[in-house]
This record gives sequence, C-alpha cells and structure tokens, in this order.
Amino acid sequence: MSALVTLDNVSVTYGRHVALQDVSGSFEPGSLTAVAGPNGAGKSTLLKVIAGAIKPSQGRVSVCKTCMRRTAYLPQINAIQRDFPITVMQAVCTGFWPDTRSFGAITSAMRDRARAALAAVGLAGFEKRQIGGLSGGQFQRMLFARVIVQDARVILLDEPFTAVDAATTAKLIQIVLDWHREGRTIVCVLHDLLLIRKYFPESFVLSGNCLGSGHTHELFEQKLLSFDLDMAELLEPEGTPPPVHEHDCGHDHA
Repeated sequence: MSALVTLDNVSVTYGRHVALQDVSGSFEPGSLTAVAGPNGAGKSTLLKVIAGAIKPSQGRVSVCKTCMRRTAYLPQINAIQRDFPITVMQAVCTGFWPDTRSFGAITSAMRDRARAALAAVGLAGFEKRQIGGLSGGQFQRMLFARVIVQDARVILLDEPFTAVDAATTAKLIQIVLDWHREGRTIVCVLHDLLLIRKYFPESFVLSGNCLGSGHTHELFEQKLLSFDLDMAELLEPEGTPPPVHEHDCGHDHA
C-alpha cells in the first residue's frame, strides 16, 4: 500500500536555527500516528511542512494528490487568535473554504453539517456565541467541529489535548478514534506518553531529526518512548552528526 505522506530528507531552518534535519519517513493510509519528542524537537514544524504551511529548506514532502485538498490542519490553540469577532457557527463554517473559496456562499446544507458537527463535540446550541467567550475546552471542541466539516482524508493535530480537562480530552480522543475507524490518516503531536501508549498504534519520535518510527509498543521496548525518560532531556543516538546550520538547497513541496 502506497504512503499518503512521504518525507525525504526534509530539513527546515529558521534563520540559523535548525528545526528539522534530514527527516525521512512516511504515513500510511488509515494510520494513527503520534509524533513525540522534547520541546523544540521540531514536532510542530513537521506538521506545518506536511500541511504545506511552510516549505522545507532542503528535501521533499510528497502528499498523495487526491488528498492535497483534503488535508485538515489543527494548530496549537495558543497559535489561534481567540478574540476575533465571529460566532462559533462562522468559525466552524470556515472549514468549508476548500469548497466555497473566498467568494462562495455557505449553503443551508453546509450549515446543517456544521450544526451536526457542533452537536458531535458537545456544543449544540453554541452556534451564535462569540468565539472569544468560549472556555479553552469549548474552543478546542469548536476547532474539532471545524475539522469534522472539512471531511479530510489526512488530519494533522498539534497538541490537541493541551489546556483542556479530562472530560474534554476523553470526548476529543473518541472523535480521533472515530476518524481512525473511518480510515482517515491522522498525525498527532503529543507529549502525554499515557495517551500515546493507550490510543496510538504508531509513533514518530523526533529530536530535530527522526530518532525512530513504527509500532508504538516496539518504540517503548526500545526505550525511545519511556515513562522513565524525561522527554525534555531526550538524547539523540550516539554517532548522530551535529546539525547543519544553513542550507542553500531549494525545495519543491509536492
């Protein structure tokens, strides 16, 4: 089975800072993968590269052509402007942008889908509320409703359970598992090893470069994922070359 997303020696630099170096790997159709690693490991950068939000300094990202317009990206909650003066319904309906583009109208059928998505995340009746009045958990559920209406084949989630309570986490995890059962390909950045071990069959471990990927239980056995290991102090395998701080090679995002 061909991979939906393939990374080939991908590097990303911000000025002289190396966020990712020579990262290769792939994500198979229908896979549910956790991206783990310490702070500053390049996890968010990896999702942005796959989403096409940034271009690699070097290397290539290939996304299945039939999925390029059906990729949903949910950034970290603190990266989203929460005081923008729009309602919950309007925010969820921005998920229809690939179908409407900038000048298309939201149809009654789309509004019905948005209401159903809000009901699915426990926000029925919130349609007319301003997004700035939502709690952290409600705001994150609204973002999940937006992903639902996108009907994406590839779903990229960056720390989707941060700053939400246990009840909200359980509800959002259930939505992720429903997507997985529907055969969608999900890549999710997480710090919580308990969630990774319990719910995510595949993992991708980063620390600037890729330290390992594959079945989650095997990565725990190899101690690349470990409850005894402080992820903030994750070390690269011995013999890993030092980062290269500048790249002159261009990139073509597929």
